[in-house]
Amino acid sequence: MTTYRPEGLDDAFTQPTDAPDTGDGGSAGAPVQLPTLGFTGWLRWAWRQLTSMRVALLLLMLLAVAAVPGTLFPQRVQDPAKVAQYLLDHPTTGPWLDRLGFFGVYSSVWFSAIYLLLFVSLVGCILPRTKVHLAGVRGRPPRTPRRLGRFPAQGGGTTDDDARAVAERAAATMRRGWTWLPFVPTYRVDVHDEGGGTWSAAGERGYLRETGNLVFHLALVGLLVSVATGQLLHYRGQAIVVQGRGFANAQVDYDTFENGTAFDPSTLVPFTLRLDEFDARFDPETLQSRDFTAHVTLTEPGDAPQERTIKVNHPLTAGGAKVYLQGNGYAPELTVRDAAGEVAFAGAVPFLPQDEVYTSRGVVKVPDVSGDQEQIGIVGYLLPTATQVSDTLYRSTNPQPDEPLLVLSVWSGNLGLDTGVPQNVYELDESRMEQAVDADGNAVTLYVRPGETVELPDGLGTLAFDGLPRFVALDLRHDPALPFVLVFSLLAFSGLAASLFAPRRRVWVRATPGTGDDAGRTVVTAAGLARGDDVGLQPELDRLLAATLPSTTTAPPAPDPEAPADPGSATTTPSAPTVLRGSAT
Repeated sequence: MTTYRPEGLDDAFTQPTDAPDTGDGGSAGAPVQLPTLGFTGWLRWAWRQLTSMRVALLLLMLLAVAAVPGTLFPQRVQDPAKVAQYLLDHPTTGPWLDRLGFFGVYSSVWFSAIYLLLFVSLVGCILPRTKVHLAGVRGRPPRTPRRLGRFPAQGGGTTDDDARAVAERAAATMRRGWTWLPFVPTYRVDVHDEGGGTWSAAGERGYLRETGNLVFHLALVGLLVSVATGQLLHYRGQAIVVQGRGFANAQVDYDTFENGTAFDPSTLVPFTLRLDEFDARFDPETLQSRDFTAHVTLTEPGDAPQERTIKVNHPLTAGGAKVYLQGNGYAPELTVRDAAGEVAFAGAVPFLPQDEVYTSRGVVKVPDVSGDQEQIGIVGYLLPTATQVSDTLYRSTNPQPDEPLLVLSVWSGNLGLDTGVPQNVYELDESRMEQAVDADGNAVTLYVRPGETVELPDGLGTLAFDGLPRFVALDLRHDPALPFVLVFSLLAFSGLAASLFAPRRRVWVRATPGTGDDAGRTVVTAAGLARGDDVGLQPELDRLLAATLPSTTTAPPAPDPEAPADPGSATTTPSAPTVLRGSAT
């Protein structure tokens, strides 16, 4: 990483010498004895490598690569059922991936090691740079070089004002600056008496560039700390709430729940949320969704119940967390009686929409049957507005429940709930079950409308379709680090913009009593230097001279007698003698 030298500008033009190394005692040809590093030297070398910007960038790229497995493999903290299924499907590679932490990437040892190394690298890089930068900010601008004719931006003129007054006017102009941006600092200026009646003003700006660079890296450290804190303290839960019912903000009341390692369940605010009504609007022509609104009643500790609404992209804030509306559908109310006539299952079963007309699929698992009767599994579809296509084929033509119909198939056997492997409530494990068929060997299909009760095949019992309420899928998220992530992201963006666009410039103005034809006048010469190519340097120097020299200037400045005779950098006398500009070299 290139460092801008805060000391005198003459050093920037110093060329390395080609003097031979004479070795020990100045004897040419003598062997050079290199000192050994030792343990301390190797530690110092390793620390310098770790805290270099190159290694920090490599670690940042490595962190991004290390996060890729977290998107390719199921993560145990998010979906333990998928992880268990993956291990069953891949008995050879699955256990090895589990040992290597690929099912818990973001909490694995190797991912944490990269994360910590990146944090240490950034801190070790920032601290010494901050110290050097603060020393440079407190320092004075470099004094005016003896020869100004070698710089890329040049200019000059003559005036009747005193040399000291000219230098002080130039200094005042540089302090004011010419930018309308209030956060961009003006020049740091120093006025010098060079003796013999000669005065000069030196100005320097652009430390905002290095400040922005440091702010950017400090913001990266802040982002790392914020993200790590959020991963430790966050929690997220999903719950399906049926119309007319509610849930409490307790970990056991969520369908799925994930949290950080430092999360304390006692920190959950015990609020309750009840779904009173759900409104869904669709375009009558295209059947595209237009609006979803969940009308809920929120009850927080110590407060009276409040009627609130939740919309897509308009979450509800409750208990310090955001409650998002993630989905919706229908939850048919079913009652299943076994062969003995006892109620084996009763309740609302959410059916998940599969298309834009809400053709929904659902599973009913009935494990609590009396006697020696086998367990029952019912799989099928809900058609909100069923239209008969053929004798045995129906399809839905509208997402609104105008003509709801359940199309179900029946299975019996062992549901596999006692295997110890987590199951998806929306999937039926058919490996230990048999599907009910008729006398011809065809699968039995049940068609049930609201208010109807049908007989299950093989004397398994009855099924009643009692009603069709709606449900909503709510996603509750709480991450205390999100405000800090936003702040540090904005700081990183601002720092990066400042480091890229803030110009680093040095400008000098020298006022010298004139001689010869300019006797009795003051000759003004000026020059500017920027770090790298800067097309705005010469215009800025021209504005400085225009503000420094009065309009009554009538004579051009005398050429610098000590400037090198380079035809490419020779100045020309303009037709208007007010200001003499030098072309960029």
